[in-house]
Amino acid sequence: MSEVVTSTPSSTAAGPTRASWRPRVLRVVVTVAVIVVLLLLPLYIDEFWLRTGFAVCAAVIGAIGLNLLVGTTGQLSLGHAFFLAVGAVTYVYVSGEEGGTATKVSGLGWPPLLAMVLGVLMAGLCGLLFSPIAARLRGIYLGVASLGLVFIGQHLLNTWTSVTGGFNGRVTPEFSILGFHFASDNPEFVVLDVPYGAAERLWYLGLILAGVSIWFALNLLRSRPGRALQTLRDSEVAAAVMGVNVQGYKARIFLVSSMYGGLAGVLYALSIGAVAPESFSLLLSVQFLAMIVLGGLGSVWGAAVGAAFVSALPLVFQEYADSLPYIAEPGSPGIVASQAAAFLYGLAIVLVVLFEPEGLAGLTRQVRQKLRRNHAVPDAPARPSVSSQPQEESNP
Repeated sequence: MSEVVTSTPSSTAAGPTRASWRPRVLRVVVTVAVIVVLLLLPLYIDEFWLRTGFAVCAAVIGAIGLNLLVGTTGQLSLGHAFFLAVGAVTYVYVSGEEGGTATKVSGLGWPPLLAMVLGVLMAGLCGLLFSPIAARLRGIYLGVASLGLVFIGQHLLNTWTSVTGGFNGRVTPEFSILGFHFASDNPEFVVLDVPYGAAERLWYLGLILAGVSIWFALNLLRSRPGRALQTLRDSEVAAAVMGVNVQGYKARIFLVSSMYGGLAGVLYALSIGAVAPESFSLLLSVQFLAMIVLGGLGSVWGAAVGAAFVSALPLVFQEYADSLPYIAEPGSPGIVASQAAAFLYGLAIVLVVLFEPEGLAGLTRQVRQKLRRNHAVPDAPARPSVSSQPQEESNP
């Protein structure tokens, strides 16, 4: 009898390859490294960069909130500056005192932490009141309707002088928790012989709030409501057929987005030190749209990177205007720092729309997929198995 040879696949179960666990380990390592660097930066950088970082944290929170509405759900909004104004004005009124010189202002004098919470809730309430309109409109019609919120906010900021201070605005009260002040050196705070002043304290405050905002948005997108919101963006009809409450989810995401805007408004007021009508104009809404378009619609990390680029660029140009060519001083003929920054991120938006519509998040995704393909380990080919029975000799 001749030898029996069978060709069977390998019986060993294919375990996890290096290509499957490498990205996870790399992601964890990068995340931990970024957190450590951010925590240690106040020990090595100047006060200007710490103040800029706090302003970036405010922009990151606002951009994530707008991206949840525009990028994830597909609802165009041009009224994000209104919700920032609501959060900022509520904070300065609740935590401020009565006073003023040219314009008399009133205030409740309540704790700043409570004022921050009320600012977020008041912005959410305004978003909830506007949500029935948002639930019935979409596209450019919703954008025009939300644009009216900015004009309403500008009118209230200029005329409600007892609360907002009118055209001149009013000073932002410093933030404190249980007697620990973030905008001053009271009380003195020293760690390993390193004093932590106002800039360092605001830096860590911004990092904590921005980190919590990013964490909440990421978990929201991974949850069932997050998947329902993404279905709304793709097709409202398909979402309704699948049992998604279209009107209800539109109202809820507008509520969440406006609360993000209210928190960003409080930090924005703390960053600039005052609340004035010109700080919450239509230009601010356009800047937030630029942030999420550059970073990538629907991406939380993309919105954070886009916010950092758009918000920090004017401040950096203004700080180093003397060293940069073609940048003029304020009041002199030529292009000032704010205009140069607007031209630069405007050019970046045009390039992104032309060559990478998914923004920086899409570019990062393509690079990650390319690296994953290059490091993929192919499966081992199956080896034929040979029978162990000896070959029988044939009779002559």
